[in-house]
Amino acid sequence: MKQQTLSMAADCNEQYEKYRKPTRRDAFLAAMESLVPWAALCGVIEPHYPKAGNGRPPIGLERMLRMYFVQHWFNLADEACEDALLDSPALRRFVGIDLGRERVPDATTLLKFRRRLEDNKLGEALFAKVGEVLQASGLKVGTGTIVDATIIAAPSSTKNAQGERDPEMHQTKKGQQWHFGMKLHIGVDSKTGLAHSAVVTAANVHDKHPLPTLLHGAEKEVFGDSAYASQQELMHSKAPQARDCTNQRVRPGSATEGLDEVLNRAKSKVRARVEHVFAVVKRLWGFSKVRYRGLAKNATRSFVALGLANIYLARKTLHGQLRP
Repeated sequence: MKQQTLSMAADCNEQYEKYRKPTRRDAFLAAMESLVPWAALCGVIEPHYPKAGNGRPPIGLERMLRMYFVQHWFNLADEACEDALLDSPALRRFVGIDLGRERVPDATTLLKFRRRLEDNKLGEALFAKVGEVLQASGLKVGTGTIVDATIIAAPSSTKNAQGERDPEMHQTKKGQQWHFGMKLHIGVDSKTGLAHSAVVTAANVHDKHPLPTLLHGAEKEVFGDSAYASQQELMHSKAPQARDCTNQRVRPGSATEGLDEVLNRAKSKVRARVEHVFAVVKRLWGFSKVRYRGLAKNATRSFVALGLANIYLARKTLHGQLRP
């Protein structure tokens, strides 16, 4: 066991403060410490991570992954994540840093780690690995899928070095308002409420186009809003046995107006589960606006955020399995 340094002792003195109580951040980090499958996720990245013996020894893979997840959970830029670790004993304990022995990995180190994930498309691999772990825990993908898309805003200003907006982002009209950015399309299991597939596109791509990619093929039912209405051909191209349970457009004054509204309300009770995923990604994780230019970088962030959201949404089930 390593000897405790003065820095670590100072962090641990919080337990002797008479009126201190665990914060929501403490409770959240403790939950993620036990629920995130660290070994499995590190195994995905390890083949692409630098090995010791070639120049400066690399920082431990799990430590960098923890720092990267902290960046997602608290919506921090690279520099802000470094500052947060310097400022917060709780975050340092979670990442495993003792300032009496070592420095906090700086923003450049985190940037290089993030780019390694982006260059090797490891965001998708991490999302898939989380899905495998959750399925092995009993949260299996069923025969119903809910599809939906949300807009992630991008800066529309041209006051930058290039003098132009991000060329990979586009604008779209929703209701009476124009939005500029990208779209995150997801497929969510209708029973567990967990995302099993995702596609990232520019905002001007219609919701229906990525539909086959969002299905796993064994669906018996597909739920969605009216943007997916009358897309049986696209559904059956991937899931030939799927029944169209998407909300249909209600025509005012038609003979079936009342029946259509009743059916749509019944379908919406199931379809609403997709909003829980978006609420975690956009409200809790703060991913309502893009942080990077281009779709590829933001796609990596999207897949990682969805994987973390699945763990968070499944926390009650997973906690029950961890109890003795």
